[in-house]
Amino acid sequence: MSGVSGAFLLLPFQVSYLGFSTPSVSATNHLFNIIAIPGGVYRYIRDGRMAWPLTWAVIIGTLPGVLIGTVIRTRFLLDPTLFKRFIGAVLLYIGGKLLCTVLIKKKQSRVTQSTGSSSLPETSPPSPVLRDMRDNRISNGWLNAQTLGYTFRGITYQASTQQIACISLLIGLIGGIYGIGGGALMTPFFISFFNLPVYTVAGAALMGTFITSLAGVVFFQILALFFPAIAVAPDWGLGILFGAGGCVGMYCGAKVQAYIPARLIQTVLAASILFLSLRYLFFI
Repeated sequence: MSGVSGAFLLLPFQVSYLGFSTPSVSATNHLFNIIAIPGGVYRYIRDGRMAWPLTWAVIIGTLPGVLIGTVIRTRFLLDPTLFKRFIGAVLLYIGGKLLCTVLIKKKQSRVTQSTGSSSLPETSPPSPVLRDMRDNRISNGWLNAQTLGYTFRGITYQASTQQIACISLLIGLIGGIYGIGGGALMTPFFISFFNLPVYTVAGAALMGTFITSLAGVVFFQILALFFPAIAVAPDWGLGILFGAGGCVGMYCGAKVQAYIPARLIQTVLAASILFLSLRYLFFI
């Protein structure tokens, strides 16, 4: 529902409960994304809620980063304890960023209620009774070297193409190391830094995660040829099992997302991430 595949939560499960901490776990996490994400992506495309300009900018930026990240993971982060610290640091940033976004929006909401007016665009979910699904469609998109943009609920949103690409490059690097396509990192940036509605970010983040995860699996599979003594290639059986369940959850999440308050989605996600990050940083 938040535009992330869940791989950032799946990897700690594999590391802590399955004892799976070799570079292969990152590759397997990418494989989970490839299998699980299509159901959610299909739903966003079918409902007209895919922000294509944002999606293409994300893909262009993240692909090179994922390649570099897979090499770093294989060469420099083989120690399980060090890798857990890395996991904790990444999750702490994601959770902290989301929590700040939730608290800021809560404060703005209180100010709006006290003054009786607001200059902010509407970001609350539509009522299924009062709004038709067509109100959630994304239209009039454009993408060039300077800016990208699209229209959602009558409001035009735009962002710097270069800034999106640069941030996506960094996200791809971290995602390649961790084993996530980057959706969990992209969503907080797009919501808090670029002020894009969560309902328009989710589909683009999922699609970007899918493409970069596909590249990640290919890169890890190739690297396995050069590191025969290390488990680098994805565990196909485990990845397929995880992905099968994730695909169903992904489709259902995308279907009901428009009817769940954005603040609730972000709060639950932030709490889950922060819990895991503190465990990996302080309780290894």
